[in-house]
Amino acid sequence: MRRPIAVASSHSRRLLTSGVLLAAHSLLLTVSAVPASADDAGPPVRGSAYMGGGVLAHEGVQGRPAGTRATQTEGVDVSSHQGSVAWATLWNSGVKWAYVKATEGTSYRNPYHSQQYSGSYDVGMIRGAYHFAIPDGSGGAAQADYFVDHGGGWSKDGRTLPGVLDIEYNPYGETCYGRTPSEMVGWISDFLDRYKARTGRHAVIYTSTSWWKQCTGDYSGFGSTNPLWIARYASTVGPLPAGWDYHTMWQYTSSGPIVGDHDKFNGALDRVKELANG
Repeated sequence: MRRPIAVASSHSRRLLTSGVLLAAHSLLLTVSAVPASADDAGPPVRGSAYMGGGVLAHEGVQGRPAGTRATQTEGVDVSSHQGSVAWATLWNSGVKWAYVKATEGTSYRNPYHSQQYSGSYDVGMIRGAYHFAIPDGSGGAAQADYFVDHGGGWSKDGRTLPGVLDIEYNPYGETCYGRTPSEMVGWISDFLDRYKARTGRHAVIYTSTSWWKQCTGDYSGFGSTNPLWIARYASTVGPLPAGWDYHTMWQYTSSGPIVGDHDKFNGALDRVKELANG
């Protein structure tokens, strides 16, 4: 004899329906709480640019420096991305000089500048500051003024390096910032001239050969006055931009120990001191 099929009461049916709705609502909340993927992220935040970020993105890593008999002095460059830096650890590892991001455009100041700039000095390093150029934001002279007024000055104390113009791939838009080669050269000239007038020193130019050729037409007019800091993550420095017969500094990696961006000065420590003294 078959058993009769039990029929759920109206009260049981209401409880079942409520449970299903609660489960669905919980699933919806869980899905909503999942963070957006990198593909959903917007453009980089203004001020977040750093020395070599564009070089890594556009040119990649082609190797590490090969052994050489030439004497080179290890250095680092830092920005807000590194936060409070362990300067004593870097010093003990052999790093003897450093550059710290001070400004970008005419509106951004590195909030860690004081800790990084003073901290490197306090452990014995020779240090300087750099400005990340935004040529489509304001004029070169205006950005040089902003740089000097907010941490990019120079003093002949034997421990302060001349300021650096970081001119490279645009992290926020068009590679050459919407400027023609002649316009870009004019912008750079305005920055360098104002920096020299304000500090008495020729600023160092940081760039990559590929960017320089593309965005300045491989202009050769700065090589006789402005030291070159070349960016290339490879076994050798490679070809230099027009106008320079040698490089003063080389950013050779973005993945070095303790602090990612490591650099080599083209000479012994006394040459670093010479650059600081002018």
